[in-house]
Amino acid sequence: MIRLIWSASVHIRYFMRRYMPTNIALDAIRTRRGLKWGLPAMLLILPYLYAASFCLQLIETGAPGWLRVIGHKCVAGPGVSRGFR
Repeated sequence: MIRLIWSASVHIRYFMRRYMPTNIALDAIRTRRGLKWGLPAMLLILPYLYAASFCLQLIETGAPGWLRVIGHKCVAGPGVSRGFR
């Protein structure tokens, strides 16, 4: 059972590292050539924050509560906004 879970997590991590746009952007920025793109990449947080505030406004006016998940993902999820490790 543990081997199955371990294998599934390895495959999911590989897929996320390979095909998710924020991970691709982070990999490109963390190279020496990509340093010039650091500031523009950090500005990508602005659309995420706008989407989160839009979801919050929709919820306050009576939209379904599942929009909270999207709003939370917009605030806590963007890989570019998490900074450099």
